[in-house]
Amino acid sequence: MGADEAGVPEVAEAPVAADGAADTPEGSDEVAEGSAPATADTAGADPAVPGADGGAEADGAGRSAGDGAAHADADEVPEIPNEGAGEASPSAEGDAPAPGSDGPAGTANGTDEVAEGTAPGAEDTAEGDTAPSADAAATGDGSAELSEAQAELAAQRELRARIEARKADKEGPVAAGTKLSGQAADLLAAVRAVESGEKPGASFFASAPAPRRPAPLPAAPAPVRTQAPQPARVAAGPEALAAVRAVLSEGGAPDSLAPQVTDALGEQAADVLRTDPWQLLAVPGVRPEQADGFARALLGAECGPDDPRRAAALVAWTLERASVQGHTALPIAAVKTALAERSVPDVDEAVRHAVSEGVVLVFEDGVAALDDEPDDGEEDTPEEEAAPVEVLLGLDRYALAEESLADGLARLANAPVKDDGSDWAQAAAAAPSPSAAELIKAVAGNGLVTHSGGEAARAESAAVVTAAHGLGLRAAAAAHTRDGRRRLAGAVGAERAFTVAALLSGAEGPGRDEDGALALDVLVVQDAPQLDVEGAAMLVESLPDGCRLVLGGDPEVLGSAGAGRVFADVLAARAVPHVASRTPDPGPLGELVSGIGAGELGQVEAPGKEVVIVPVRDAGEAVHRCVQLVADSVPRAIGVPAEQTQVITVGHGGSAGTRALNAALKQRLNPGPGRFAGFDPGDRVAYAEAPGRTSVGVVGSAGPDGLHLDCGGEPLVVPKERVESALRHGWALTAHQAAGTRWPAVVAVLPGDAAQGLSRSWVYTAFGRAERHLSVVHGVDQALPRAVAEVPAPARTTRLTPLLTALLRTPEAE
Repeated sequence: MGADEAGVPEVAEAPVAADGAADTPEGSDEVAEGSAPATADTAGADPAVPGADGGAEADGAGRSAGDGAAHADADEVPEIPNEGAGEASPSAEGDAPAPGSDGPAGTANGTDEVAEGTAPGAEDTAEGDTAPSADAAATGDGSAELSEAQAELAAQRELRARIEARKADKEGPVAAGTKLSGQAADLLAAVRAVESGEKPGASFFASAPAPRRPAPLPAAPAPVRTQAPQPARVAAGPEALAAVRAVLSEGGAPDSLAPQVTDALGEQAADVLRTDPWQLLAVPGVRPEQADGFARALLGAECGPDDPRRAAALVAWTLERASVQGHTALPIAAVKTALAERSVPDVDEAVRHAVSEGVVLVFEDGVAALDDEPDDGEEDTPEEEAAPVEVLLGLDRYALAEESLADGLARLANAPVKDDGSDWAQAAAAAPSPSAAELIKAVAGNGLVTHSGGEAARAESAAVVTAAHGLGLRAAAAAHTRDGRRRLAGAVGAERAFTVAALLSGAEGPGRDEDGALALDVLVVQDAPQLDVEGAAMLVESLPDGCRLVLGGDPEVLGSAGAGRVFADVLAARAVPHVASRTPDPGPLGELVSGIGAGELGQVEAPGKEVVIVPVRDAGEAVHRCVQLVADSVPRAIGVPAEQTQVITVGHGGSAGTRALNAALKQRLNPGPGRFAGFDPGDRVAYAEAPGRTSVGVVGSAGPDGLHLDCGGEPLVVPKERVESALRHGWALTAHQAAGTRWPAVVAVLPGDAAQGLSRSWVYTAFGRAERHLSVVHGVDQALPRAVAEVPAPARTTRLTPLLTALLRTPEAE
């Protein structure tokens, strides 16, 4: 069948040498037998593999200050006139890259679009669209009934307020700053002391580690009550919106941005913009060139590239942009480089001003680095000159989250457990595997335990919940996705299996006690690599003293969509007991994925066609073969129907990205006019419930409340105001969207122009989503084994590991 017959739109060809990529004869419609990804041996030209940083962000990516990550494509952001923006560096997206990208540079023609959203954290909102804020999620009709997303946001705000109040109680605010407290205020005061000459910068190099938090005494269990979700924040009133629209129009910006501006800046947004027009950068999707044009229209001759307000806003924007790639902080050198590329004349003064204004915080030995004029009365010693200095700058929201998370984990680890552990011995003896027994023994005597392993290891952490419940303890397990919860429910029972988001929002779970803590004695969190630092902080803050927490997951999968690398940082601290599963994933798929995790893409015996290669020469053929596999070959040869087969590709854009593949698959599998806002009954869709969390379902019907979906037998309603921004067709997903979910069959599409988006963790995650069968549409030649062997996931700059090591005694120190 030709491409036209299959409903495949025309795509640009990008010939790729793939002649030896598989054993399947060219043009075969059937699934090849037993061929493996490692069989590619063509001696073609090596495709260029650029760093994961370039193109990894969606255009205009940013975050709202209150409600998590937001990603936006430039073509989906209202255009703002660029008058006067010549004072800022007119660079394309990808300027001022955040550090941590490991891949070499160089991009083949036509690959810039494929890489869109391929960095960790950049793909999980549907096609990079801006994630709606709490205001946007609210229906505004006064209804008291809240959706799960609204309840989750409300719970997040409440818990964040509790965290801030708790930290404020520990140390009073310091006068020098904008309502900073604790370590942040101390650092700011130190910066000012250096600037005023009161103390030399070198005097701050040696700092004592933070004292260990004393273990609290076990508290008597409090009565359990269900916590009702709090109402979402009321949207800005018509007067505030009208005032913002007037300011936007005066500055030449589209007044349609008014709701987003009020969401980011509050009721006084109009006054804020008149005072500081560059605060427009706080709106997700707005770029510096656009903010410069807006500022020039409002300020006229007063507007200039050296305006301190501009510099401070650009520092915050740079760090927000880096958080989309997973960083909670950045080296000061990277921030200065980014400012220089935006035509900031004095980058040192810009950073100093941002710190003094409380826009950003400085960590590690940053105090000395901000001192441009050394004290004349004291010369540096050779030892001080040779001392290594790493200076980090970060936003207070992530600093607060990491410090709160470290405190919470230390609280759980240091607190005595609520029993002596003797009753756990019998449960360990009855464990289903030696690794499960080892994990149960570790949990018996410790408040915090980490557990790593593949898919088979999930049964071991589930055994902990079963054992704890058998001992009369309040035990539960939480997963990242609805599918993860479904699989958990099969192991521990539906009454003890939840998603992390629903547990936090109060939509599911055991409820909370009178102190607001979850009514739990044991909590097992699977898919822990998908926890971002803010979500993890809220979860840990919600656990009562004496609760046992198990953080489990596969450290080889792609990281969280939000900022941070919580699971990896806790493992790196080596401060709590860790159990590594010795239970291998079964079958050829388990063997293949395990090898990828070790950096080897080897051949596997697949007598049941568990692993198959389909070679292609260009992106057009890749789309055609993908449709053919899903609609015909896999159902016929493997016995897995199309509705249970998931396509996974590297990015949203490009000639074989999710957009192109979904268009072709819809035309073949469920053609229709798209009568429900572009969707038809029977369409498979991906719903970005929140940044980093995607649910896959099937469209059922539409009603006044929104679009009704069936997500694996669970009904879900997408509010009509969110359909356009948060819903996309879902026959094809990115690996980030697919993390935490598995399907009977997976078709991984790797066209030649996707080579730069490949890494070991991407391949491991994509191939590991298959339960019974994996087809690889292979057009990247040697880029695939090279990515597995040589390209790790892009590094993330975080602070959690040193914070934990300062609070907890490491095994090496005992």
